[in-house]
Amino acid sequence: MTAPNDRQQDLIDSKAGIHVVDAGAGTGKTFTVTRRYAEIVDQDDVEPEDVLLVTFTNNAATEMRERIVANCDYGMRELSDAPIQTFHSLCHDILMEHGFEAPTLLGIDDRITGSTRVLEDENVERERFREFVRRFSDDHPEHDDFFRAVDEPVELLGLINQLAAKGVFPTADGWYRNGERHLDGDFEAFREIFDELNQPRNGGSKQSELRSKLGGYGNDKCYLPDAPEEDEVRGGWGEKQVPATVARLAFDEEREALKSFVHDVYHEYLAFALSRNYLNFSFLQLFTFVLLCDDHRLRDDVAFEYVMIDEFQDSSEIQFKLALLLADTNNVCVVGDWKQSIYSFQYAAVENITEFESRLDRFVDELNEDHERVSWATRPVTGIELVENYRSTQAILDFSEHSLVTPAASTDDVDEAAVRDRIVSLSSNTAHENSRIEAIRHEDEHEAVLTKIQEIVGNDAYQVEEDDELRPPEYGDVAVLTRTRDFGRELLSVADEYGLPMAYEGGIELFRSDPAKLLLAWLRILEFDGERGWAVVLEEAGYTLDEVKHVLESEAYPDNLRAFKSVLASLETVGGVAQRVFSQYGYDGAYADVLLTTVQSVHSATTLTRGDLVRFIERGIEEGSTHDVHASAGTNSVTVQTIHAAKGLEHPIVVLANMNAHRFPPSGGNSAAITFDDPIGLRQRKRYDDDHGHPHIYDSWRSDVLRKCLPRGYDEERRLLYVAMTRAESHLVFSAGENPNTFLEDLPVDVKELEPDVQDADSSETTQARLQIAVPTPDGPVGHSPHTLMRDDVFEDVDDGRGTAFGTQTHEFAERYVLEGDVDPSNDDERHVKSFIDSLDGELRVEEDASLPLTVDGERVTISGIVDLVHIRPDAVEIIDFKTDLGRHAEDEYRKQLSVYYHVLAEWFPDREVTASIFYTADGTRVEVDPLTESDLVELIAEEQGLDTSAQ
Repeated sequence: MTAPNDRQQDLIDSKAGIHVVDAGAGTGKTFTVTRRYAEIVDQDDVEPEDVLLVTFTNNAATEMRERIVANCDYGMRELSDAPIQTFHSLCHDILMEHGFEAPTLLGIDDRITGSTRVLEDENVERERFREFVRRFSDDHPEHDDFFRAVDEPVELLGLINQLAAKGVFPTADGWYRNGERHLDGDFEAFREIFDELNQPRNGGSKQSELRSKLGGYGNDKCYLPDAPEEDEVRGGWGEKQVPATVARLAFDEEREALKSFVHDVYHEYLAFALSRNYLNFSFLQLFTFVLLCDDHRLRDDVAFEYVMIDEFQDSSEIQFKLALLLADTNNVCVVGDWKQSIYSFQYAAVENITEFESRLDRFVDELNEDHERVSWATRPVTGIELVENYRSTQAILDFSEHSLVTPAASTDDVDEAAVRDRIVSLSSNTAHENSRIEAIRHEDEHEAVLTKIQEIVGNDAYQVEEDDELRPPEYGDVAVLTRTRDFGRELLSVADEYGLPMAYEGGIELFRSDPAKLLLAWLRILEFDGERGWAVVLEEAGYTLDEVKHVLESEAYPDNLRAFKSVLASLETVGGVAQRVFSQYGYDGAYADVLLTTVQSVHSATTLTRGDLVRFIERGIEEGSTHDVHASAGTNSVTVQTIHAAKGLEHPIVVLANMNAHRFPPSGGNSAAITFDDPIGLRQRKRYDDDHGHPHIYDSWRSDVLRKCLPRGYDEERRLLYVAMTRAESHLVFSAGENPNTFLEDLPVDVKELEPDVQDADSSETTQARLQIAVPTPDGPVGHSPHTLMRDDVFEDVDDGRGTAFGTQTHEFAERYVLEGDVDPSNDDERHVKSFIDSLDGELRVEEDASLPLTVDGERVTISGIVDLVHIRPDAVEIIDFKTDLGRHAEDEYRKQLSVYYHVLAEWFPDREVTASIFYTADGTRVEVDPLTESDLVELIAEEQGLDTSAQ
């Protein structure tokens, strides 16, 4: 792109007044915005400090500054201090210069100083918040009942950040600028949603969508005795609508105690953060907003003549309001694309752009309630649409529009006419139209994706454009995009087996990396000198499983490892320990650097002991905490990214993988005990109560009804799909496993079965930058799974089987229900599983790895499997294996499988009674299994291998 097209030129020339720019994917948004900025500052009476240009990443701000320099009379040095920055950095600058007294405006007796730091690491902040909660709960016994209902106190931090993004702030004795009204919700706005959802369908012959959604009211829930019965909520037999009175009955609720609890946690955490000399990103915006609202002279001093905001679809409510406070005139230009709003988890409000005019009026009215803070006219508003796409072929652009009207689930109802009315179609500017849009599936999806990539590379049918010419594709032209990280991590592992060049870019689960696990092991040794740490270190040193067991039992640890422990024990800091461990094992690069920084930060910035740090890393492993690790994908390597990480990027060929049910969209939802949503306000989904002397955590029937009235977030999932599609320049491939999602089933593309046939890659042809760090380990034992011991013939000629897909779905439901809690069963099997899990009162572990080392004919053999569910109580441990069989034909074979798990768990818990049982999900029956001895298992393995064990 060398010269602006007509619509781009219109925006560049339109310097005065309010403008809302619909900048579709690949339409040269940055090109146009930077040239508009250059035109503005080239005016005689305008200086760079008069123009605020806001974007959402530091990298984007740097790129914009560089492009502006190329198109105006100012140089990089002159623009180095110009306000071309993110909202967060802008707020930080204002607070550092003017915000010393800002906390006092909320009744906090502390100050913001030049030494107040911005805490960017969410994992570190979560640990600090845990420290705060421990102190807060000790000081506020009146709030004990709320904490009893909250499974994980850190969820309250998310609630605080959500309220801050909304513009709801606590003062010492109340809420700032009538913020309490948001907590109370808006019944009239809720009533509109309720009434629309409650209209009978099919001309009155079919029950309303709301009544249908409430069909499971009360199922698997524990309500207090005053909860209404189902027919009171849904209406009696034959009714088509929920009774109109239910709207008010569900909405009205005594919430003063709840609001008081949230207020106290929120306000005291603000004070805690300041006392520890830090602010998070939300608090930067919070205090800047309060300062600009209350200090009218300052607001006039810092306001700008021109305000431009890029990626406006990613802005939050408070950012919209901050923009209004910072604009001295109505020369306001917002640029964005509602179709690419995918950051609601960061509190982005797509309504800022889809409902720009109504929000503009409402926010100005709110800001001007007690004083005129926005004095300029809010009309006219000029809309400009950028429609010429410089990235993708027309075929891909046209196909991508289907994503915005395709249902995300069987229960998703899309108003196609309304959506299409909002879509501004794009026109391709590419030189060649040769796109292939395909879809593949296979139960071994990872191998199928790799097979497809190898089919693409070097294939003239998938030529890509470069300098207006077509050439055969290389590995580096392909990107695999996924909705969640897990598939990408697994794909990397499989690609590594075949030597196929591939690297992951974006956020990674840092604490699950090899360096983190080894550091954790040595910290455990230093702190507890326990077997869990020594076992990892010994295995890393090359000891066999039998040798590890012997060393642990005798505590005859090798001299060199004891000496290294002494070296580590002599170090004064955890950072020093981490550096020494990484150096000893040869770990370097991105993973080790980020891990070291994180460990040093959390240890130095909190009161954590070394033992607390061990638990911090353990929680990071359990929660899959992510950190950004930037590493090159290498020369000519396939890139793997999440869709979120790929936004703003482009790739010649995109493989959109893991298009599977429960994966895209992901299953589950917000399981927090305390939630905030517009327009229902602050709600408590779980509550502790001592009803009739039986203390229990009860479900809230009101929250259950209200949540059924709110949208499920499927619109954002559709926008994610759109973003993924529009990353592709030339070709687009979808892939799925056994259970394709609704998106893939409904998109106008044929899904073909692709039999995997991955070939070992020629490593000499590619150069791969390795992101994952690994230290070679000795060859391991001969591996078996429990299934290799089982006879296949018992599964033959079974007419009433329900297939592996059904079994997988049931097992996945069990795992999600234990881990997430808020998962609704979809069939009787899942209902039986849910009831069974609810009946267990101990600690639950799901998908637990179990490995049993044995010696067969003098050879070390390990049987490794996964235990579906482990139920741990003070005196007993129960192994439960879920089976979806309709008959009992395989019970003897399942006994072999469970026997392996029994011996592993018996070793883990030598002081507790261990039992093993099968839970048949079809009828909810549980059958206890009498386990085989280890000698019996040895004989089975020998038989399988054709060995004679009689002499053993």
